[in-house]
Amino acid sequence: MVMSRLHLAYGLMSFCQAVLHNLFLVYHVDVFVSVFKISQSAFWLGEAIFLIWNSLNDSLFGWFSDSSFLKSDSSSSSGLGTVSRRISAIERCGPLFAASFLLVWYAWPWPGLQFVFCLCLYDGFLTVIDLHHSALLADMAVTLPDRTRLEFACSVFNAAGTMSLFASYFVWDRGDLSSFRVVCTILAIASAAGFVLSAKVMKTASAQMSIGSSKKDDDVISSGRHVQDSHAGRDSHSSWTALKLFSKQIYHHKNFKWFTSMNLLQVFHCHFNSNFFPLFLEHMLGDSVSAWTSASLLSVSFVLPHINNLFFLSLCRTYGVYAVVRGLFALKILMAVGMILAGSQNFFLLCVFIMSNRVFTEGTCKLLNLVISDLVDEDYVIHARRTPISALMFGTTALLTKPGQSLAPLMGIWLLTRLTGHSPFADQKAAVDPVLADNPLVVDGMSAVAQGWSHLGPLLDMQTACFYILVAIPLLCGLLQLVLWSQFTLHGARLASIKRHRMMADSSGSATREPV
Repeated sequence: MVMSRLHLAYGLMSFCQAVLHNLFLVYHVDVFVSVFKISQSAFWLGEAIFLIWNSLNDSLFGWFSDSSFLKSDSSSSSGLGTVSRRISAIERCGPLFAASFLLVWYAWPWPGLQFVFCLCLYDGFLTVIDLHHSALLADMAVTLPDRTRLEFACSVFNAAGTMSLFASYFVWDRGDLSSFRVVCTILAIASAAGFVLSAKVMKTASAQMSIGSSKKDDDVISSGRHVQDSHAGRDSHSSWTALKLFSKQIYHHKNFKWFTSMNLLQVFHCHFNSNFFPLFLEHMLGDSVSAWTSASLLSVSFVLPHINNLFFLSLCRTYGVYAVVRGLFALKILMAVGMILAGSQNFFLLCVFIMSNRVFTEGTCKLLNLVISDLVDEDYVIHARRTPISALMFGTTALLTKPGQSLAPLMGIWLLTRLTGHSPFADQKAAVDPVLADNPLVVDGMSAVAQGWSHLGPLLDMQTACFYILVAIPLLCGLLQLVLWSQFTLHGARLASIKRHRMMADSSGSATREPV
């Protein structure tokens, strides 16, 4: 019963985030460009500032959260205290996250200032919530069955959170945002209340599951028997020394390096699919399917990854995360090869491939939190830490993989321009986001790039170019990811040994822990 409440509360936090974030992703650019009439220079300056902020804030907040655990003179306790502190951070930031979401939809006198301020403020609170929520996966559970149950709850609630996107279609009107604002306000209030409620339930449930843990922590603190970092020595460390030490440890953490290299490609592929999904639907399927079918494929693509993830999680419990992720990479390659053999004229297979490519790729992304949690365990054991540095590990992973978000649209535009000799945004406005298509800066810039490439080789029509890119990206990403993933050793006997060491240390509260 206690575990059920914990799972529901953990999933509810995902719902409270998803119900707002889906609307933000879809509408915020359209609102600022089409409704608030932000200038071109202010828009791109704001995006540049946000790019820097978005790249750094995960690791920055992770450092603020967990850096004290790296210092040998810290008296920080593990277990229930760390979990409670993370839940409290979400409880405080949840209502602020909802408030920052509302600021986006009400016009200020200076839209350029509003754009950069709201974008960075919103993403800051989103990062804190997402970082601590992900860290709780590693802090509250150790075994794979327990972690997959928490992820299962998140998938169910995330799928429910996409319903806000469907509801918004009925009230969205660029000419009059009043109804849309009412819906956003109601959802923001509900989200803020949900964060507070779920945090209180999680605190109560985790406390009931950890009776005696507080006493163990107090005994350890009072006796001064804290586990010292294996590289820390006896001297007190400054924050700068701790940062250098952590950087050195991460650099020598082989599994972490193989994982982040693979995950960089995964982030790239996920965002590539999201950025160019409408373009592929328009040019690859064209008039062969109805507009209703295309719209349905686009809408379902937001929901299906969450539902499909329930099946992937059940496979993880049976075969392990490593094997499931490896199988998804192999499936990605096989689907791309099959599509090449079938050709671009098989419209039914194209529909299946375009949808499944996005769903399976997103599904892989949603499983990787389980892998990062295992890396948290490995870091905890091999460096004999007092407390798992979950938030810092998740934040560092984000820092090293987020460049894939920026590379995806740049690479896609470059490839389309190189293969066709013209800008897809300038000449095919209906195929892409109308905000980008109607932006003269984008159109003129891409047209100039296109003219520069036009003399470098034979050009293809848009449909053929889209087909080549559609099959080449998953094929190349899948092959590289399989090679990188084969070097990852945190599975099988190695993972079992890590889990055993962590559970022994957590249950005994011992001052000594043997690295493996």
